[in-house]
Amino acid sequence: MNAALTLRERSEAEASRLPPLLARAEHLAGTVLLGDHGRRRSGMGDDFWQYRPAQIGDSRRMIDHRRSARGDQQYVREREWQIAQSVMLWVDQGASMRFASDKTLPTKADRARLLGLATSILLVRGGERVGLTGTTLPPRRGNAQIIRLAQAWSEDDQTDYAPPEHRAMIPHARAVFISDFLGPMDEVELALTKAADRGVRGVILQVLDPGEETFPYRGRTIFESVGGSVRHETLKAAELRDRYLQRLAHRKDALTQLCRATGWQMGLHHTGDSAQAALLWLYRALDGGTR
Repeated sequence: MNAALTLRERSEAEASRLPPLLARAEHLAGTVLLGDHGRRRSGMGDDFWQYRPAQIGDSRRMIDHRRSARGDQQYVREREWQIAQSVMLWVDQGASMRFASDKTLPTKADRARLLGLATSILLVRGGERVGLTGTTLPPRRGNAQIIRLAQAWSEDDQTDYAPPEHRAMIPHARAVFISDFLGPMDEVELALTKAADRGVRGVILQVLDPGEETFPYRGRTIFESVGGSVRHETLKAAELRDRYLQRLAHRKDALTQLCRATGWQMGLHHTGDSAQAALLWLYRALDGGTR
C-alpha cells in the first residue's frame, strides 16, 4: 500500500504541472454519460456556459429574466454539454521493463507506471473515466480509482514480455498503451487491430532505456533477460551493434506502420529524458493535438 501511495504522490506531482486533460470524445456510442466537467458545448448539464440572445423556438422557461432586465433584448442562459469519455490503459509490467542500463536511471517499468498514473490523474481531473484494459478494473471516475490503478501497477509480471491486454475493449472508447514493445509483435498487432475493429482510438508510448538505443557494449559481455529465460555470452559485443540497431529500427518502423493502419498515434520516450515531456506528449495526443 505504501508503494502505491508513493507512486501516486509522484504521479500527482507530474500531473499538477498541466491543466486538466480533456480527452476528446469520438464516436461516443455507449460510453456517453453526464460528467463532472463541461465540454464547452451547449446542451445538458448544470454548469453555466454563456448567455445568448433569445431566438425563435426558445421556450419562455429558457429566458434569463435577470440578465434580460439589463437591456431591451431577451437572453437565454445556456449550459454546458457535459459528457465523459472512457479511457483504458495498459502499462507493461513484464520483466523486460525492469531494466536500467545505469543505476542513475529509473527502470522502464518505474517510468511507465509513473506516466500511466499521471495521465490517469489528468483524465480524472478532466471528468473522464479511467481503467485498465481487460476485465479487472473497468473505467470509473474519482480519486478512489487512482488508488486502485496505483495498486494494480505496483505488481510485477514474471514473464519476460507481457502481451498487451485486449479483452473487453469498450466500443468507441480511447486507450493508452505504454511499453518497451520489444516482445512478440503479433500480440501488439492483435491488440491494436481488435481495438480498431471496435472503434477504439488511442496512443502507444514506447519507453526505452538510453542503453537500448546506443548499444554501448564492447568486448566480453553477457546479455541476459531480466526474467532469466534468455542468456547470451560474446567476446566481441561491438560486432553485434549494427545488427541490433537494425532490428530495433525495424521494430520502431513496424510499430509506426501499425499505428497508421489502425488510426493510433505513436510516441517514443527515453528514461533518461524528462518525464514531464512524455506526459505533455500524452496530454496532446489524447486531446487531439499534433503528434
